[in-house]
Amino acid sequence: MRRWVIGGALLLGCGIGGANAACVDDATLAAYLKDFDSGTPTRAMGAGGSVEDARCIQDLLVGELTGELGPVIGYKAGLTSAAAQERFGVDEPVLGTLLEKMMLPSGATVPASFGARPLFEADLLLVVGDAGINEAKTPEEVLAHLSSVRPFIELPDLMLAEGEPLDGATITAMNVGARMGVVGDDIPVDDAMLDTLKTMTVTVTDADGTVLAEAKGESVLGNPLNSALWLMEKGLTFEPGQVISVGSIGPLLPPAKAKGTATVTYKGLPGDPAVTVHFE
Repeated sequence: MRRWVIGGALLLGCGIGGANAACVDDATLAAYLKDFDSGTPTRAMGAGGSVEDARCIQDLLVGELTGELGPVIGYKAGLTSAAAQERFGVDEPVLGTLLEKMMLPSGATVPASFGARPLFEADLLLVVGDAGINEAKTPEEVLAHLSSVRPFIELPDLMLAEGEPLDGATITAMNVGARMGVVGDDIPVDDAMLDTLKTMTVTVTDADGTVLAEAKGESVLGNPLNSALWLMEKGLTFEPGQVISVGSIGPLLPPAKAKGTATVTYKGLPGDPAVTVHFE
């Protein structure tokens, strides 16, 4: 059994007296961490609470996960499409935190049941070139401070058991389902990429080459670069080398749909790059 240390006490999957913060008690966080480790559907944290409480819970959760999954390497915007926001009853995106060991190379093989409620989705990483991005006010200015973009299939885990509330607060509290993802090669940015990121066609195919989903880059807040602006509006500050997951470019899909392999292709980006994940 993995052991977690919460509030200075050694956790062995049992509740611990005292609270980490007013936003969540130790026993609730301990139970979530135990279920995260085992891939077991769990109870929602932050239900009925404020966005501030949900962010507080996420910070505590991420603080515990860094021991196993490494340091923070960036952030993610979730629910960035109108369809996703409608599905989960929110009127803006949600933000999460990415850790070093969540990232796997393109072509990696993962269990089809890699989490409690495993899913996959087409995404894209923006790689921060310099701290000047924190002064950006437009997509053009964001682009000027990126070093590259990288194809990305996110492998989120919605975690919550049947009947648990799945909304902006509970999704934020669970770190927007961040568990892992596969990453393609760096693609250097240039001025033309401002329009390319908006007009590119992102296609998800299964092992047989059957198209499972297809969407334009503009489905993400009008332009994927706007995800960085939204995250900064919420108070995040980026450091050189950090990555920004722009959010779903198309629907969330269950691993079974991939028939063993999912490939995402970015038609319009230089070389029409692709990224692949294998499920077993």
